[in-house]
Amino acid sequence: MQIDSTISAIVTGGASGLGEAAARRLAADGARVAILDMDEVRGREVAGEIGGVLVRVDVSDAVSVTAGFKTSRAAIGQERILVNCAGIGPAARMLGKKGPHDTALFQKTIAINLTGSFLCALAAAEGMSALAPIGKDGERGVIVNTASVAAFDGQIGQIAYAASKGAIVAMTLPMARDLASLGIRVMTIAPGLFATPMLRGLTEEAQASLGKQVPFPSRLGEPAEYAELVRHIVGNAMLNGEVIRLDGAIRMAPR
Repeated sequence: MQIDSTISAIVTGGASGLGEAAARRLAADGARVAILDMDEVRGREVAGEIGGVLVRVDVSDAVSVTAGFKTSRAAIGQERILVNCAGIGPAARMLGKKGPHDTALFQKTIAINLTGSFLCALAAAEGMSALAPIGKDGERGVIVNTASVAAFDGQIGQIAYAASKGAIVAMTLPMARDLASLGIRVMTIAPGLFATPMLRGLTEEAQASLGKQVPFPSRLGEPAEYAELVRHIVGNAMLNGEVIRLDGAIRMAPR
């Protein structure tokens, strides 16, 4: 699918990190972009800089998602691209010094990372299915979900996070198969260690130490590199039903 001014895109979690980079890249290529995020201050700032719109949405709540997509479509039109980046990454062991893993925290992580991705993909797919097909292949839309290398190499303290991201990996192929007859593609990116706000909060020494764990290039990934892969996925119609690790060949150690 060619990205231009006729294309609308929704990016969840677009107020920061990987989502912000994806929103900026899609807008730079000409797309009309809506950012769905809980951070209204930063979200409006980013949306203003890229000529997009910010819609406050709790992706874990079906009512909020439905209302958010309706508001987005009123502003930029029916999206042909959805990039799911909204998520959280809490750390907690099954049995830690303060006791057993908080079940509410586990459920919250699943609700935001997994259920949120599903709800937004479902809303997008329903809207995309009513669009006229475009291009030589008759595409109607592209959905890009975001997992993590934790889906494969979950570390100590990542049980909730790894479970949520592993499920995103697992639903990629069946989601793609379900939507194939409608001309909607589904892909998942599994990033490794990236310079997102969470890691940027560490000391430079800590960031450098993490970067050295990556075989090549031995550094943290840049959000713009994630955004470049999103752009390529949108443009390459043969990419469908697959998970791409974007990680510099890292395989995470237990801790």
